[in-house]
Amino acid sequence: MFEKIVIANRGEIALRIQRACRELGIKTVAVHSEADRNLKHVILADESVCIGPAPSTDSYLNIPALISAAEVTDSEAIHPGYGFLSENADFAERVEQSGFVFIGPCPESIRTMGDKVEAIKAMIKAGVPTVPGSNGALGDDPDENMRIGREIGYPVIVKASGGGGGRGMRVVHSEAALLNAISLTKTEAGAAFGNDEVYMEKYLETPRHVEIQVIADEHGNAVHLGERDCSMQRRHQKVVEEAPAPGITDEVRNFIGSRCAEACRQIGYRGAGTFEFLYENGEFYFIEMNTRLQVEHPVTEFITGVDLVREQLRVAAGLPLSFTQTDIKISGHAIECRINAENSKTFMPSPGPIETYHAPGGPGVRVDSHIYSGYTVPPYYDSMIGKLITYGNTRDIAIARMDTALNEMVIGGIKTNIDLQKDIISDNAFKAGGTNIHYLEKKLGL
Repeated sequence: MFEKIVIANRGEIALRIQRACRELGIKTVAVHSEADRNLKHVILADESVCIGPAPSTDSYLNIPALISAAEVTDSEAIHPGYGFLSENADFAERVEQSGFVFIGPCPESIRTMGDKVEAIKAMIKAGVPTVPGSNGALGDDPDENMRIGREIGYPVIVKASGGGGGRGMRVVHSEAALLNAISLTKTEAGAAFGNDEVYMEKYLETPRHVEIQVIADEHGNAVHLGERDCSMQRRHQKVVEEAPAPGITDEVRNFIGSRCAEACRQIGYRGAGTFEFLYENGEFYFIEMNTRLQVEHPVTEFITGVDLVREQLRVAAGLPLSFTQTDIKISGHAIECRINAENSKTFMPSPGPIETYHAPGGPGVRVDSHIYSGYTVPPYYDSMIGKLITYGNTRDIAIARMDTALNEMVIGGIKTNIDLQKDIISDNAFKAGGTNIHYLEKKLGL
């Protein structure tokens, strides 16, 4: 096991990684921007290194500064968390070339799965169901592109191969609009991602967003840890996540999960990862793979009893997985609400000092957050300041505990989205389960 690692991130995920390291006896180095000197994990770290000014481009995205921090502290590995450089293949490659271990997949896997066209090809080869589409990049022949569109059937969606997070996509409802949509998406993709390659898929109109958690080691072992439903979204950003997904049977779970695990073995995947699907009319359609730890990993930890960060560290150190597929039993239900420093109605960020803070508690309640009374939320980064997770033997109990926990939670001095989360948790359609990815935006009138 490692003796010391650099945590190349900030906020709640940095604190989460630090806690797992403490359990394993690993010393931690907290890197931070000038604006983040008072982050909780920085205060608690064995060592800390300032890597630059507040803007993330000058600090958390500064690859030379991160590698230098590992060098000057004599660390052995770097954990990227999520966001920032966690899915940057060049960063992973630079880390390994510098003699450190990247706690995540190998650069080749990140590149393959980061290219949506190559990822779809890999999934088809592994038997993972994909959305009907061009199954490859669109060429420059307008007649051929029109033929593909007719074959798929409208509406279709044109997507950038290098896109993600809801960017680089355009829905097309008629043949007359297709060629212009392809041209616009190619131009935008080239400017935003440095890659103007686009592809076409069938546009599913009322799907759910269901994802499969996997973890694999370098010894050929790959295990799936069930699914999560992340359909409660606003502008392609997840707001509430839960596990298991309502209405998914053990048979269906094992079928799709085993395909994902097999895909990991075929591409030589190492570490934690998530296969994201659209789910409609009982069918799964692969959309992308996230080659990192997910924000919503705690709900999976609750229902499986697996510490995903601990397992990430073990796998990166060259150890085999500490469990097999037959050891994984799905038990109970967990729900996660993302807590953001923003106005519940306008969604405008609300940075500033936290005057009062009270975390909820009780059976089956977990709070992953770096905030404390007196902490100032900076204006430079994502507005998420924590995650509230509840667990129960049944979904109804998990919902009831979340309702109680949200009412107990106090964050004074800034605006938060707690009122929005209360509204969602008490919503009858959410309580029934199975809402599609458009439900929240329609509810909010967006």
